[in-house]
Amino acid sequence: MILEVAHLQVIPGQELEFEAAFKKAQAIIAAMDGYLSHELQCCIEDASHYLLLVRGTTLEAHTVGFRSSTQYQQWRALLHHFYDPFPQVLHFEAVSLT
Repeated sequence: MILEVAHLQVIPGQELEFEAAFKKAQAIIAAMDGYLSHELQCCIEDASHYLLLVRGTTLEAHTVGFRSSTQYQQWRALLHHFYDPFPQVLHFEAVSLT
């Protein structure tokens, strides 16, 4: 399993519009191959800052499968105009501590 972490800095004043658009966009990512779950968190100290966590089966399912799909174009059209600056996206995997 991989965890994608994206810090989303939304243009101040557009938070409600972003959240409404995300409600629509989340169905797109949830339908993709390799998708496991996601959550969107809003920062307490900065209401324009969000954290998106997406869990998936493999890195390639997201970076290749999702990002090269026509559905990604819909995702992009719904959400990308809200970000300033554009988010940095990082991918993580669990560390075995046993």
